[in-house]
Amino acid sequence: MAPRIVVTGTDTDVGKTVFAAALAGALGASYWKPVQAGLEEGGDSSIVARLGGLEPGRILPEAYRFATPCSPDRAAAIDGVTIDPERLTPPSIGGPLVIEGAGGVLVPVVGDLVFADLFARWALPVVLVARTALGTINHSLLSIEALRARGVPILGIAFTGDAVEHSEATIARIGGVRRLGRLPRLAPLAADTLAAAFAAHFDPADFR
Repeated sequence: MAPRIVVTGTDTDVGKTVFAAALAGALGASYWKPVQAGLEEGGDSSIVARLGGLEPGRILPEAYRFATPCSPDRAAAIDGVTIDPERLTPPSIGGPLVIEGAGGVLVPVVGDLVFADLFARWALPVVLVARTALGTINHSLLSIEALRARGVPILGIAFTGDAVEHSEATIARIGGVRRLGRLPRLAPLAADTLAAAFAAHFDPADFR
């Protein structure tokens, strides 16, 4: 079966969207973000299309799009919309699919429903993206515990940023998760540099 992988993060701005773009490009996958809150530069779908080299047909439409960059439940309330969880079912398509959450694993979607609850419903493998900056051990281990408490299958953890061996090894060991690799800082950040960095630091077979 073609892989269907969820990409989530330990926090916002950890490089989750950049990683999702690299993964979708490497797998020849389609990309779906269930809820987009914040539409600067067209939202995350446009970033993934550009950095992952995905043609328009592989960018699937979001179930919900909101202008305000905040948690989906709040963004929906600002727009006077109630999010229906039934609309947040992964689309059935032929071929691989990369799904990206919003913010961290406990970001509220609607009411008391958080993204980790959605991931548990989907029962799809999750890649947790974590930056290597100070505080990542605590954020990563808490995220792992939140996912495990809900029975979410964790494919592994992907780091972003400069190498910090102690933090990366500690998270993998204490969290009992596979260390998939690390995306370094890229300048310039473009489709070709991202694809090269993913190929150098990750094994696509780990995601198939």
